[in-house]
Amino acid sequence: MSIIKKLFLFFVMLLPASKLFASDLKDSASVGMSTYSGTGDVQVYSPAFSIFKTLTSQFMLGIKMRLDAISAASIRNGGNPVTTDAVTGASGKEGFDDKRIAATVMGVYSDNINNLSAGVYSSDEVDYKGRSVFASYSRAFNEENTMAGIGFSQSDDEWKPTFSRELAEDKRKEQKVDLSFAQMISPKWNMQFVYSYLYSEGFLSSPYHFVAQDDFSKFENYPDKRTGKALAIKTVNLLNEQNSMNFSYRYYDDDWDIASHTYTLEFLRDFSDALLLGARARYYTQTNANFIKPIGEYNAYDEYFASDYRMSSFDSYMLGVPLIYKLSIEGFDDIKL
Repeated sequence: MSIIKKLFLFFVMLLPASKLFASDLKDSASVGMSTYSGTGDVQVYSPAFSIFKTLTSQFMLGIKMRLDAISAASIRNGGNPVTTDAVTGASGKEGFDDKRIAATVMGVYSDNINNLSAGVYSSDEVDYKGRSVFASYSRAFNEENTMAGIGFSQSDDEWKPTFSRELAEDKRKEQKVDLSFAQMISPKWNMQFVYSYLYSEGFLSSPYHFVAQDDFSKFENYPDKRTGKALAIKTVNLLNEQNSMNFSYRYYDDDWDIASHTYTLEFLRDFSDALLLGARARYYTQTNANFIKPIGEYNAYDEYFASDYRMSSFDSYMLGVPLIYKLSIEGFDDIKL
């Protein structure tokens, strides 16, 4: 298969409506490690692996596993709770404050034209349980130069706070529908469009965050329903046999009046059949929710309270270095680190 078609199929795999798409199904495995560190002595370690095994030429089963180990999950580690006016964490102690184990089991069918995937997801941590089901279907047209797809997911999560607090509602549910379309504009240029609709209900804030002012303290309280939509556009440009330049833009807004713009620029280079290395830059900006106020301007009779920065307006920047290395192990056609 040509490098051009490999790149096209690789980026189609990233479409939300196509959880896994491949022209020829094959056994594969991947192992990864993500780490994060931030102010307040926050440390996150996240190893992950996946394995997919073909049962027939058109059907495969797969499993993905991830472990998140988090230290200093509270502002109390690296902060001073006496002088802070907004607490935004769950706990504070030596070592890991929380661990999360997440698993996905899925099946994939592909006959080169029709591609169907479905599965279940489960996530467990000390104070939160997540369960979801998902399915997607995509179809190729025009000699596999055009693809359209639809995806759906439904989650049913549950809060279990680590301290004695009765929540008015301990459930959180979310539905998501993705409509996708991809087109090869030329042998070296692919464009993708994804429209997403999201609906959430239940306890949508955190049971730990609270606002503390001189005369009162209140736990965060958000509206119990949220509807959002997003449109993403991505271009994949093959500069030559080894290099590609990719750009994506995503717009999102919801009925909480949060609107965001995300811009991502990426350069990838194949150094060999086994090694891919690149550079990535991302810029994100959003407006604030219609119910958030600056700390100090709340009063005890307000219906909603928020201290989480994700409800406020902010900008963020990210630089990254994507790296993929393919190992050759007997019994698997594609092993990625």
